[in-house]
Amino acid sequence: MTFPYKEVVLGLSWTIFGFEQYLAYRQHVRLADPSLGVPALLRTEITDEEHTKSKAYGRDKSTFEFAANLFGQVITTATLVFDWMPLYWSWAASVLQHYGMNGEREILQSIAFVIISSAIATAVDIPFGMYKQFVIEERYGFNKMDIPLFMSDKFKTFILTSVIAAPVVAAMLQIIKWGGDTFFFYVWMFMLVFQITMILLYPTVIAPMFNKFTPLEEGKLKTMIGELAARVHFPLTKVFVIDGSKRSSHSNAYFTGLFKDKRIVLFDTLLQQMTNNEICAVLAHELGHWSSSHIFRTLMLSQIQLFSIFYTFSHFIKSVPMYRAFGFETEPVMIGLVLFTYLNQPMDSIFSFVMHYVSRVHEFQADAYAKKLGYGEDLKSGLIKLNKKNLGNLIPDSWYSAYHYSHPPVVERLEAIGKTE
Repeated sequence: MTFPYKEVVLGLSWTIFGFEQYLAYRQHVRLADPSLGVPALLRTEITDEEHTKSKAYGRDKSTFEFAANLFGQVITTATLVFDWMPLYWSWAASVLQHYGMNGEREILQSIAFVIISSAIATAVDIPFGMYKQFVIEERYGFNKMDIPLFMSDKFKTFILTSVIAAPVVAAMLQIIKWGGDTFFFYVWMFMLVFQITMILLYPTVIAPMFNKFTPLEEGKLKTMIGELAARVHFPLTKVFVIDGSKRSSHSNAYFTGLFKDKRIVLFDTLLQQMTNNEICAVLAHELGHWSSSHIFRTLMLSQIQLFSIFYTFSHFIKSVPMYRAFGFETEPVMIGLVLFTYLNQPMDSIFSFVMHYVSRVHEFQADAYAKKLGYGEDLKSGLIKLNKKNLGNLIPDSWYSAYHYSHPPVVERLEAIGKTE
């Protein structure tokens, strides 16, 4: 008896979808509960009106996500049930044939397949993205984009993804062909090198394609940041201000770079919303991630996942029944990898849950680091401001936040910072 690959994949997909929608329903119901007011810890900082607005914002996003996720699930189901992937694969072959590319062409066809699939996904996502940006975000005063900028971002992202994907897919397929039965190790090493390369290129090549980076002007804030970096021996090379306000009034700060080239990036909205001490407190938190090697640890955990994916895939790559179950008459490696990702959904969900848990632990540790540097009160006031300006959810459902949140709820962070050492 042939293993029912398609039925199993559909069952897993709908089971995970149902579970995640149940969690979303719990969150939605909680946001709609009028009896849940401002938590006691924040009653002097956040008004009932602000809390009501944040709950309304959360409900609107939740309603939108219900619809968007259901549509996405229906599209995924249709793709599998009606064998749309073989159709895309056939289109890829037609494109190559049109340009006179005959003979051995699995790699070229795989690249064309990836680009066609990406183009379809981008086109499908545009109406949902526009509704979220120009209706929901606009309604609550966050949107700063116009339609030309929105479409430009989509176009740039598609082109950039295609340009990067082409050589990566080609190299990966060549390595699998060359590596034989132990290809999983060599592909994993290649992907590790690729990820590190992207980390190095992102701040200097990719990010400037979407935003303008301006060196922070000389003044008190820059001096304070330099003193903070020197105090903890952080190898700071540059401090930039990013024009995040041209897209949204949401704010953020982060540092980028590996080895001795570290850059701090501040959103211009953050400079408008916080005092210098609060900004330094937020940066002290980010330096806590650096001091505790959280980025390295996260990278290593992701490598465990990536290695397990390629290792397990090596046991499915030659499974002819798997390809036949989804309408393929041949066994292209790229298609095998795509089909395997569907089979691997439960493990992806479990690993995502674990990564979110680890991330929340890291956030508490980074907060503690900032507090140790003397920024406890400034960090608390900064977090409150960020939550108010971003209409953050003060009353998340515990199950929903445990599964989805990479950062602890703000009330939990404030309580942790407030504890005596």
